[in-house]
Amino acid sequence: MESNDVTESQPATNAEVKKTDVTKTATTPAVLVLEDGRIFRGTSYGATGTTLGEAVFATGMTGYQETITDPSYARQLVVQTAPHIGNTGVNKDDAESRKIWVAGYIVRDAARRPSNWRSERSLDEELIDQGIVGIQGVDTRAITRHLREHKTMRAGIFSGEAAAATDKELLDAVLASAPMEGSRLAEEVSVDEAYTVEPADWGWEGEPRFSIAAIDLGIKRMTPIRFAERGVRVHVLPATATLEDVKAVNPDGVFMSNGPGDPATADSQVNLLRSVLDAKLPYFGICFGNQILGRALGFGTYKLRYGHRGINQPVMDRRTGKVEITSQNHGFAVDAPLEGATQAPEERFGRVEVSHVSLNDDVVEGLSCLDIPAFSVQYHPEAASGPHDAAYLFDRFIELMADTKAGDSKTAPDSKTEDKK
Repeated sequence: MESNDVTESQPATNAEVKKTDVTKTATTPAVLVLEDGRIFRGTSYGATGTTLGEAVFATGMTGYQETITDPSYARQLVVQTAPHIGNTGVNKDDAESRKIWVAGYIVRDAARRPSNWRSERSLDEELIDQGIVGIQGVDTRAITRHLREHKTMRAGIFSGEAAAATDKELLDAVLASAPMEGSRLAEEVSVDEAYTVEPADWGWEGEPRFSIAAIDLGIKRMTPIRFAERGVRVHVLPATATLEDVKAVNPDGVFMSNGPGDPATADSQVNLLRSVLDAKLPYFGICFGNQILGRALGFGTYKLRYGHRGINQPVMDRRTGKVEITSQNHGFAVDAPLEGATQAPEERFGRVEVSHVSLNDDVVEGLSCLDIPAFSVQYHPEAASGPHDAAYLFDRFIELMADTKAGDSKTAPDSKTEDKK
């Protein structure tokens, strides 16, 4: 059932991902191999072949379609801790981006057939159609406990003919794959061309209240929609956008989205944000955008042992003392002092404080600048599939833009909008 031998790294040869008949996958052998030599055997789910990436677990009980289409999961093999997956099928409306981004999918009990009035096809059909290699029938509780105890790690799913290789050959392929540290992925998942999301298309009546430039580092579909619903026109720009690109849309504020990869590689986005902050443009970042703000202010980032992924992560907003249940998907965090206001290492940006903290492990979950109009959080306030505790943050950014326009731009807004939930 398992092997713990670690072998030398050899060049990996990925088997071609094959289109697969759904009726055959449940009996096709598949194997999950972790980089420390742990092996789990099951049967194929989705396409057959080989896929390599970082093994992580997501704790959401619902929202699996939003999970697999979240660009922040690029190059990751996602373990679903909920045991029964696929029971509501998939549909075109719940996808958070243009495709499935997970590199591989690991479930315990795959639904034999979907049952939901909104379902348009089964999850395994969608995985096959998009060439996503998965595995079913494995003990996801044991995998999750292993990752919690030993950290997230490189892994591979091998199914069909690929699963017939020796344990050593499979482990060699995993050990030859790229680690997440040092990976620059935002440009891979971002759009190539800018587009605009108009408030009028999402129920807003009258002229837009504000206009923002949203840098797509792996943005989810619902994020610009949440802005548009509040009367904000959103110009979504590629991850390679420059300050000139931002200024060209004449924004009232700048937003940076969630996204995959190591924030230590995002030098161009950090430099862009420093220019934005120097220009005193209001800034709001989420997830990767929080890490970018941390780096722009001069703080470092580090890799978490196993990260925060799921729609049930508790966070405290220190301004209000309220606890929010949040949607998260990150494996890196900002290294900043937790207590009180501190001078940013990049001194021209003034003071900053940690505004939100994780109640599970005290990880920094938000930053608030006290002398410039900028703040960020490490989680996803748009939270398609729920929860919606943090939706007030969109209102907070709108208030920040309003205050800046009125001439009061010294700090992010207080808790006046906190009860608009």
